[in-house]
Amino acid sequence: MGLINISLDSIGNLIKDIREAITGKGIEDPNKKAEIEYKLAQLEFALKQGQLEINKAEAQNPNWFVAGWRPAIGWTGALALSYQFVVQPLLTWGTHLYGVNASPPQLDTGMLFNLILAMLGLGGFRTFEKLKGVQNRH
Repeated sequence: MGLINISLDSIGNLIKDIREAITGKGIEDPNKKAEIEYKLAQLEFALKQGQLEINKAEAQNPNWFVAGWRPAIGWTGALALSYQFVVQPLLTWGTHLYGVNASPPQLDTGMLFNLILAMLGLGGFRTFEKLKGVQNRH
């Protein structure tokens, strides 16, 4: 099955156990409960490993369109932050200084911070790429 080495049978049993827990048939056996938690952790780990493999494959791709989307989003976020916290206040100050009643538009900082924080999380993957020496293969 490639990247995820969990059998369909074990996933089916896990889903059945989760269904029983949701429908009110509580799992009283602590061993069974621990087994379900272990299977969930195993599934989550397998999914994360699969995503890491995808990220590595993308980072090693010589095509800039495939490997360069993260830096492009990063630079877009950096430009947006620069505008919002440096350029826009200076433009506002300049317009008030010269008596102009118009103010430059502001960006939605809530959405901007969500994007930037997500990109900072992906920065750990970029550090991993640099440590493994794949950063120059783009």
